Amino acid sequence: MTQLVREAPRALTRRTAEETASQVGALLGSFGLVWVLYAQLLGWSGRLGFAVCWVAGFLALYAAVTALAHPRPVVADRVAGAVVLAAAGLVASALVLTIAYIFTKAWPALHHRAFFTSDMAGVRPTASLGQGGVLHALVGTAIQVVIATAVSLPLGIGTAIYLTEVRSRWTSTVRTVVEAMTALPDILAGLFVYAVLVIGLHWERTGLAAALALSVTMTPIVARSSEVVLRLVPAGLREASLALGASRWQTVRRVVLPTARAGLATSLILGVARVAGETAPLLIVSGASTFTNHDPLHNPMNSLPLYVFAAIRSGEPRFIARGYGAAALLLAFVLVLFVTARFLTRSKVRAR
Repeated sequence: MTQLVREAPRALTRRTAEETASQVGALLGSFGLVWVLYAQLLGWSGRLGFAVCWVAGFLALYAAVTALAHPRPVVADRVAGAVVLAAAGLVASALVLTIAYIFTKAWPALHHRAFFTSDMAGVRPTASLGQGGVLHALVGTAIQVVIATAVSLPLGIGTAIYLTEVRSRWTSTVRTVVEAMTALPDILAGLFVYAVLVIGLHWERTGLAAALALSVTMTPIVARSSEVVLRLVPAGLREASLALGASRWQTVRRVVLPTARAGLATSLILGVARVAGETAPLLIVSGASTFTNHDPLHNPMNSLPLYVFAAIRSGEPRFIARGYGAAALLLAFVLVLFVTARFLTRSKVRAR
């Protein structure tokens, strides 16, 4: 009798030498083929068109090489994997090129110490890069973000607790409002604060008004992400706490919130990263200045997004370089926040 030999399952997470050689060979072969057809025979030009043709040629050649030794399911699996890898590489390349471009443009301003320790009071936009800096914008951004966080954090987490822990007929209405505010254009938040506080109550265009406009944008983001985090807390923990005689508020304060602490911190970081680079609300309610202002209740207060906006609009090469420097600082701040959020999320997963 003939014995049936069962084929061992293929390890999907392990890359073989044959698969690597096929990918490298298809990549190099498609490059040479596309270069000959695109540039030499057809006489076409353009980097974008060449890149598109190269990717298409690579996928076709890789599928043909794989089909010589493998059945159709393996060919489809490898081609799909190559498409996903190419898409991820495209996104990563765009991010890396953007960061490299900004920091390259910003380097003439970043390597001056005065850029971090001085403001633009009494400094002309055409002055040398060794004079003037972004100290006033850094201070303004820090003060506005701190005030916006102080307003948005309790409101956002309180709303999330209401949506997850309270059974009420208003829960669906509040959730709908939060989701609608998440998609609210940022400029409308600035217009709302400007109409109510500046025009209605005759407030000055100050850092406090700008922070309140940022908090309108930040609160629904914190509330929505915190709700998702609180829903991940196991129901058994709540039931065990209630069974031991704790009240619902004690359960939330001593069980739910400590369990979701890392996720709530991530939600806060994402909210801060979102509002730190907002420009539209600040254009309406903040007002630009060239001097350092530590008082959010009086006088205009500049910020990094406003500084970048004013520098790019000026048309002066040296002021534009300062604008790129401010953009680099803002980008570095946001990147640090997202890396911190990623680290907190990973630490939480490992703890489980």
